[in-house]
Amino acid sequence: MSFESSSEDPMDYLKTKDSEKEPLLGGKVAEAPAGFGSRHVLAFMAFLGFFNVYCLRVNLSVALVAMVNSTNNDPSSVNSTECKEDIPANTTSTNTGEFNWDSNTQGLVLGAFFYGYIITQIPGGWLAEVFGGKKLFGFGVLCTAILTLLTPLAARWNLYVFVALRVIEGIGEGVTFPAMNAMWGKWAPLWERSKLLSFTYSGAQLGTVFSMPISGILCKSDFLGGWPSVFYLFGVIGCVWFVVWMLVVHDTPAQHPRISQEEKDYIETSVGTRQKLKTPWLSIWTSPAVFAICAAHFANNWGFYTMLTCLPTYMKKILHFDVQQDGFLSALPYLVCWMCQTISGQLADYIRKNQYLTTANTRKVVNSCGLLLPAILLCCVQFAGCNHAAVVAIVTFAVGLGGFCMGGFNCNHIDIASNFSGTLMGITNMFATIPGFLGPAVVGWLTSHEDTRAKWQIVFYISAAIYVTGCILFNVFARGEEQEWNIPEVSVLVYKGNKINERDRSESSQNSISSRIQSAQ
Repeated sequence: MSFESSSEDPMDYLKTKDSEKEPLLGGKVAEAPAGFGSRHVLAFMAFLGFFNVYCLRVNLSVALVAMVNSTNNDPSSVNSTECKEDIPANTTSTNTGEFNWDSNTQGLVLGAFFYGYIITQIPGGWLAEVFGGKKLFGFGVLCTAILTLLTPLAARWNLYVFVALRVIEGIGEGVTFPAMNAMWGKWAPLWERSKLLSFTYSGAQLGTVFSMPISGILCKSDFLGGWPSVFYLFGVIGCVWFVVWMLVVHDTPAQHPRISQEEKDYIETSVGTRQKLKTPWLSIWTSPAVFAICAAHFANNWGFYTMLTCLPTYMKKILHFDVQQDGFLSALPYLVCWMCQTISGQLADYIRKNQYLTTANTRKVVNSCGLLLPAILLCCVQFAGCNHAAVVAIVTFAVGLGGFCMGGFNCNHIDIASNFSGTLMGITNMFATIPGFLGPAVVGWLTSHEDTRAKWQIVFYISAAIYVTGCILFNVFARGEEQEWNIPEVSVLVYKGNKINERDRSESSQNSISSRIQSAQ
């Protein structure tokens, strides 16, 4: 690179598109060290962390079917009889649960978690960037696990105590995604970014796959304790994970006592050694690139959360499966989602590393697969009629293919602002949490007096429309290059024979830019 004219802006290099420049720290990033490294240990432990997070989050979706008295839960509700004749008689059941909660009350219970979850999104990202994500993530999971152990007591005590406990669970768990994103901002090398993040967050889907059928089995088993055992089992697992996490994980490569020097150098020459920087709040809130991620994140979560919290109810009331089958069938979409998330991360990094597409276009293409394909499939549910196999297959792939978004908007926070990726995740996940309580409320409102396929098809149409809107907004406004406000201020940069006095992200970055200018003289 050469600076031939004193009128040339030395920052132009940092502003060029990602397809036209080398990594920000200059020079070629070192080859990845062979073998299983500390970053892979972090990925595996974080994977297990999100596995626990979603076990703790979704077990209520299945347990609620067993908790509620379906023979007397809503006298005004007319349950669908449209598809009963198409399923063997021994697969249907009525449930005489402990609680006489109508559809609206169940929607309140399912959505309560997200009222707390939304509160700690932005604080979680900011705190992780300032104080480190290890403790924040760990204690967030521990808090949720302990409260999960108290769930049966709270539910039997009082409905509003139960709802309050779910809100507090959401507050504890709300820090997890922003904290983890902040950690990967310090740990994820440039060309491993998508695969490490997609593997980490795919733990959430595998947790759902594990939690739903196990919850169904536990709910049906009086010997194992019935529905309360669901909360006891997953609460204990979360507490055990916390102990291991605190022992083996560290906030940064520089703080890790067992990382090899080769791996440490490999990571730090790719992402830098981070300073504690002042958060550019105005630039973040006015950035079109951040708005694009918010739109895609909201759209993806609308469909995902609506299905996550309400799919067991749909399986029971419309397709008339019993609670144990309900758990297994409700888990199928998340098994497909887990596979799609894993594939999307590998695919995105392969495309970027080989420069088939720019980072921005890679994110847009992969993200479009994760939003448009589910939208099309949800619109097709009505054509399956009462064909249970067809309906299950369509819904499974409609939810599962949303996993491709992991290689799209979900990695884009670190692309555009790795220094503030935790804060960005907090902001976008805050908006994306709204579907967590609004989606079940809409389902409850639509189906409270008439639980039919026609009413549920409206639910699917709403989700499809939001998917398409989010896809369009992301494709218009998304960016793949690092944003200028992510780069710490360069106070003075003089060249053409003059002294260079600069302040940048790291010593290696400073030396790299200095050597480039000196070689151009």
